[in-house]
This record gives sequence, structure tokens and C-alpha cells, in this order.
Amino acid sequence: MTVAFALCLLALFVLAGIGTPVAYSMIVAAIVYLAVKGQDLGLAAEQIIQGLYDGFIILAVPLFIVAANIMNAGTISERLLAFCMAIVGRLRGGLGHVNVVANLIFSGMSGSAVADAAGLGKIIIEMMTKDGRYPRGYAAAITAAASTIGPIIPPSIPMVMYALVSDASIGFLFLGGILPGLLMGVVLMGLNAWVARKRDFAVEEAVPLRALPKVTLNAFPALLMPVILLYGIYGGATTPTEAAAVAAAYALILAGVFYRALSWRRLYAILSESARSSAAVGLVIGGALIFNYIVASENIPAHMAASLQGLHISPLAFLFMVNVLLLLLGCLLDASTIILVIIPLFIPTCRLLGIDLVHFGVVVVVNTMIGLITPPYGVVLFVINATTRIPLREIISEIWLFIGVLVVALLLMMLFPEIVLWLPRQFGYQG
Repeated sequence: MTVAFALCLLALFVLAGIGTPVAYSMIVAAIVYLAVKGQDLGLAAEQIIQGLYDGFIILAVPLFIVAANIMNAGTISERLLAFCMAIVGRLRGGLGHVNVVANLIFSGMSGSAVADAAGLGKIIIEMMTKDGRYPRGYAAAITAAASTIGPIIPPSIPMVMYALVSDASIGFLFLGGILPGLLMGVVLMGLNAWVARKRDFAVEEAVPLRALPKVTLNAFPALLMPVILLYGIYGGATTPTEAAAVAAAYALILAGVFYRALSWRRLYAILSESARSSAAVGLVIGGALIFNYIVASENIPAHMAASLQGLHISPLAFLFMVNVLLLLLGCLLDASTIILVIIPLFIPTCRLLGIDLVHFGVVVVVNTMIGLITPPYGVVLFVINATTRIPLREIISEIWLFIGVLVVALLLMMLFPEIVLWLPRQFGYQG
């Protein structure tokens, strides 16, 4: 490790450790590296501009953020919850099942765990805790765990970021996330059913079957969003970025015209919030673009590959070690930082060991989503705490079982790559 790179890392960790936003920490650390190396400091701005100019796929991020925020507005979330309640609410622990199924459906619209937790999560937690039907901590914990499905089933903002640093096909990444997302939903519902029996949670009043057609019809336009996205991408009508624009336009028409749930003032607030969120993500991407240049300058991937060649490590052992490292990093770093800064270090080694980059990408995204609910730096836990005022200690005391079953699902995805790759291969993927 050169002195310049050591000082760069030191600046990054010191700044992040004292509470500086990660994006600013990365940019300042990169400037330290350039200064010590005697290179033009303007190179930092050049790398950001060039990377953003070449990264057409990055446009999908703000568009998916707009779509998610619009879908969270008005009556769309309530209609989806009513539909889920009619389907699985009659089971013991029914509201827990509704929570998971609603997140499975909503994940096909948002692509963001934080958006799901802040929007849909607040509504379902209020339903679960009403009249003391579920403990507050349990309601918040299952909501946090279910929200991690959001970025796995397409669309997925983290997968867009991974595609940016790996050159993997975003279309096949989206397809590869569908079965893992369903697997996560199944293990969460299985755990909820077990806990519901153990704690004797109440059985909700069943929605009459005669009401099911009306409830389904009310939710049907919203349920079409994932279908439109997937058909657009895999039917050849749109690129993933264009599909994000279609999603945002469809969400706007649905909420504003069809459901009449948006006022001009509300729309302005949604667009303003989306702009702020997009700018925050854009800064992190900008910092990552500079770090990618530094990593290439230091020839770190080649050094790592040479070290691993000497160890004669198997692909499965490498996957296992990387995922253990990422689970630990997830306790301290946010998902975007891990995907944009840490993951590029492993991509050359994956190619060397013959690890499929679509499989690796989906596993990595699932891993980082588990990090969003892992103390002490579980972003989703803080979001739910801020929106519901449920104390963090109550949430954390209930979250461990959910983390455990999600780690089991992650392990299954590592051991059986076909869970990820089967669906992409049905659409012609040759990896």
C-alpha cells in the first residue's frame, strides 16, 4: 500500500467516524490522495463528470425514486394493504403475513427498502399495534425485515448501482432477483407463522370472499406496475432506464388522474423530496467514481487476484468469505457505500474464479439489505424509529430472529446459484 493510498483511507475513516456524510468523506479522501500523489486536483471533478456522463443507466435511480415516492402518496398503499388483507389476513398472525406480502408487491414498484419502510411500513405498523394486537417491537421488526425485499425484486436501485461498477446486465440482474425475493418472503412468513403460534397472536376477522373481487379491482391498477416494468424490459420495448421513466409516468397518472390522490402542492413536495434523495445518491456515486479511479491507479484488483491465486481458494470459499466480510461491514456502512466502493475490489477476482457476476450481484445486494436492519448502523431501524417513535431497544430486541432467517436465505442463494440464475437463463442468459 502506497503512502498516498494509506492517507486516503485514513482520511476516509476519520471523516466518516466523526459524522461527515460518506459522500463528502470519499470526495475529500480522494482529494487527499491526488494531492499527495502530486496530481491535478481537478482530476476529481473530471472523474465525476466523465463517469456520470458515460453512466446512462444512472438516470434510472432518480426516476425509480420519483415513482416510489408517488406510489407512497395518496391511497395506493391503503388499496394494496386491503388487497393483501383479503388474501392472507385470515391466517393466524395475519397482519404479519399481510406485512410481508404487501412488501413483496410494493417491491415491484419502489426499488428502495427505505421508501418501503417509511411509506408502507408506517401504515402497517399502526394497523398491527392498534389495540395492542402485536407488540410494538415485533411489528417494527417484521416491517424492517420485510422492507429488505424491496431492492431485491425489480426494480432495484442497488442493482442499478452494482451494474454500474460491474458491467453486468441490469436486465438479467432484475430477473435474478425475483426468486430470491420470493424466497426471502417465504422464510419471513414461515418465521411469522411460528412466532404467531408460539405467542398466540390473535386471528384477524376474515374478509368475506364476496368482497374479494371489489378489493382486487381497487388494487388492480397498482398491481399492474411490476407487470408493465417487466414486460417493457424483457419484451424489448424499453431499456431499464426507459422503464424507470415509464414507471414514474405511470405512477403519476395512477395517483393523480385515476385515484385522484395528488394535489399540486403534494406533487411539488414529492418532487422536492425526490430531488433531495437523488442528489444524496448522486453524491455517493460521484465519490465512488473517484475511488474507482484510485483503485485502478493503485492496481489493487490485480494484487488481490495474485494473492488469491497463491491461496488456491475455491469459488464457494471466496463467496463465503466475501459475504461474511460484507455482513460485518453492513453493521457499520450503508449499502450504497459497500456496493460502490467495496464491491469493485472483488469483481476481478470473481471473473478469475469463474463466479457468475449476476449471481454475485444478487447475493451481494441481498447481503447489503440485511445490513440495513443490522445494529448498530441499521438505517431502516432508524427510519422506522423516526416515523413511529417506537424505541430502538424494542425493535432491536425483536430483529435478531428475522436477521437469522434472512441469513439462512442468503446462504441458500450462495450454495444453490440456480435460485438466482434459473429465471435469467429462461430468457436467454448464457452466463
